[in-house]
Amino acid sequence: MKMKMKGKHVILSLVCLVLGYMMAFSYHLTQKEKASTTITNNQWERDLELRNQLIAQEEKNRNLQKELHEKQNKVLDIEEQLSQEEQLFFNLAEDTERFRMYLGKVKVKGKGVEVTLKDGEYDPDEANINNYIVHEHHVFKVINELYISGATAVAINGQRLTSNSYILCNGPVIEVDGFQHPAPFVITAIGDPEVLSSALNLTGGVKDILVSENIEFSLVEKEEVIIDPILGT
Repeated sequence: MKMKMKGKHVILSLVCLVLGYMMAFSYHLTQKEKASTTITNNQWERDLELRNQLIAQEEKNRNLQKELHEKQNKVLDIEEQLSQEEQLFFNLAEDTERFRMYLGKVKVKGKGVEVTLKDGEYDPDEANINNYIVHEHHVFKVINELYISGATAVAINGQRLTSNSYILCNGPVIEVDGFQHPAPFVITAIGDPEVLSSALNLTGGVKDILVSENIEFSLVEKEEVIIDPILGT
């Protein structure tokens, strides 16, 4: 009887020991899984926070990029406006220089021609000596033909002519805007040399008329003609 009771106690002790071990193992496993779950949750929250920060940064970058494009477009508009203004100022400067040239306010130079008019040789048999002298209408014929042919500037004996210039015959000299010039009269003009010379040399044109009136006429094409500004104020 005692042996049986003792055997039962041994078996019961073994059972309790096994149960205790199983409970301890189960508790340890539960704590480990709980700790693993806690780490996983913390990591997920951290990843979520980093993802949200990344999204916010990308949105900020897009806004900054959009703002940059807007400013670049403004810069392009300003550059285009400045370019147009620069072209406008350049055109105004060109117009001003051209008007100054037409008004005779500045020295000009360029290709052109040089026409010389001299009194003809005196013939004792000719009763009227005026038939051999260069008069203002002779000079006018040359000047008008030069302007009609595209001359941009004309001078007589170096004196610049303007749209208001006048020429008067005063005995053996001619008067240009109040300044007297003796013969020979050298008329210089800036323009296309071929066009100007062709216009003056037309058959029955200015040259033929002057020669028929006993005026010595000579014409030279020049690579460079320099004409000073107008005299006076």
